[in-house]
Amino acid sequence: MTNIRNIAIVAHVDHGKTTLIDELLKQSNTIAGHRELAERAMDSNDLEKERGITIVAKCTAIDWEGYRINIIDTPGHADFGGEVERVLKLVDSVLLLVDAFEGPMPQTKFVLRKSLELGLKPVVVINKIDRPNGRPDAVLNMVFDLFGDLEANDEQLDFPVVYASGLGGFAKKELEDESTDMRPLLEAIIEHVAPPADDPEGPLQMQVATLKYDEYVGRVAIGRVFSGKMRIGDRVVRCQRGGEQVGARITKLFGFKGLDRIDREEVSAGDIVAVAGLEGILPGETICAPDAINPLPMIAIDEPTVSMVLMINNSPFAGLEGKYLTSRQIRERLDRELEQNVALKVEPTENNDAFIVSGRGELHLSILIEQMRREGFELQVSQPRVIYREDENGKKLEPIEEVIVETEQDYAGTVIQKLSERKGELVRLDVNSDNTQRLEFRVPSRGLFGYRSEFLTDTRGTGIMYTNFAGYEPFRGELLSKRNGVLIALERGDTTAYALFNLQDRGTLFVGAGEAVYEGQIIGLHSRDNDLVVNPNKKKQLSNMRSSGSDDALILSPPVTMTLEKAIEFIEADEYVEITPTSIRLRKAELNHSLRKRK
Repeated sequence: MTNIRNIAIVAHVDHGKTTLIDELLKQSNTIAGHRELAERAMDSNDLEKERGITIVAKCTAIDWEGYRINIIDTPGHADFGGEVERVLKLVDSVLLLVDAFEGPMPQTKFVLRKSLELGLKPVVVINKIDRPNGRPDAVLNMVFDLFGDLEANDEQLDFPVVYASGLGGFAKKELEDESTDMRPLLEAIIEHVAPPADDPEGPLQMQVATLKYDEYVGRVAIGRVFSGKMRIGDRVVRCQRGGEQVGARITKLFGFKGLDRIDREEVSAGDIVAVAGLEGILPGETICAPDAINPLPMIAIDEPTVSMVLMINNSPFAGLEGKYLTSRQIRERLDRELEQNVALKVEPTENNDAFIVSGRGELHLSILIEQMRREGFELQVSQPRVIYREDENGKKLEPIEEVIVETEQDYAGTVIQKLSERKGELVRLDVNSDNTQRLEFRVPSRGLFGYRSEFLTDTRGTGIMYTNFAGYEPFRGELLSKRNGVLIALERGDTTAYALFNLQDRGTLFVGAGEAVYEGQIIGLHSRDNDLVVNPNKKKQLSNMRSSGSDDALILSPPVTMTLEKAIEFIEADEYVEITPTSIRLRKAELNHSLRKRK
């Protein structure tokens, strides 16, 4: 056990965690020399590769000079903080990665707070020191201030620092050192991370932090053995969240090495391992020996802050593009998601065809919906809503986000004005060395719905905005709706260039010529604040005086393509997003124009 080190790499999104792990895998010779290592090899599913973000925490391990280093790659986005909270219980220290230019960001603060609360002593890695505008000394001071703000103890404040470039493949203990490899970082891990203090001779105790599904062995539980040993064929007891105890038998044991799972006959205290054969096991549960049942405290997870209604697709185009359409199929899929996504909640509604799904934020929910869509599901979702609470005096509380904006000075005034209108409060303003401004706000979560696209427009695409849940505070009052009305299709049919050409002066279109639309479908954003029913299917009347080239002059502006996130941000309370494997459509909740007018 003295040769084992258990660490998690934590950081804000895009500060280079996964790229750094790539280099550690290569330079420790954990990946065979003949094997090609893809960029960001730990990002295993398609969504992670496309977006360049880590969504699910993943384990790997490297063997280096007689030491075994178990590494957990954690998500950097605040919406997946539930993943981070669980895996921090498995490790003895964290590598806190901070970008050498950006410095500590909202998620840096979130993951550091959780680490310090667990008593972990972080190793600080200032990454991307080869950036031309890097400022590692200033960033180190900012990190020290952050530790102070979070009330770190004296031992935690005396943190070791390593300077690195994950992309360049080198690390150094002092900025002026010469280095061409990652050896200084590996040495710092061995020196400063304590070996496990677990008891290999005691009764079995293993806590499960995350789950994977394997088509050959079924559900695989990943966690740390805190006491005792476990062998294939052993009988064990699962201690569940409600206090129930369920017997089971171990059918497979795995360790980790590089990108692979390695079969093991036996595992013992101090190691991070995977176990198969425990049907129905959930994160947070403890696996104990039958003759010594002593469960560990359940892993506490922060509550969801945003919810939306997810329902079957009942539009006129329902069933044309998807495989899974029924409420039973959607419910089964949501139940499977709940088994591993512990920050998610699903509640029934009075309508059997709809469910209230709650999560950490819009991205947390939209990733789930995007995964379902790719699996062949058709469904509809409502506008996201924040989850309110009450304090002990019955006073209404709402979730507040910490927002950090980096923008050019010319656009800072507009950003401050827009966020102030959304009940935001500016708490800090700094001017960076390149004359851009760094603004820190506290904004109600509901005030950020629909703002991201507006922010990109206001900053001409040059601004960067990061958010992180900061806690619940007293309700700040009603917001004024800023969105214009929409253009609504009159009837079912195929759009024509002739009709769209005449409509594009009325607003911004979301559909092109030759697309099928239905009554009540939203086909564009109106230039005024009222909804307008239009006919995008109108054909030009033929006559014997029509010239052969008269349609050649019709030039249509390209329609705005709605991504899933943009669509969810866009809709109002009386609108839905229709989601199928091939299409994203916007629609009114009530499709019939006459009935909608009466409401």
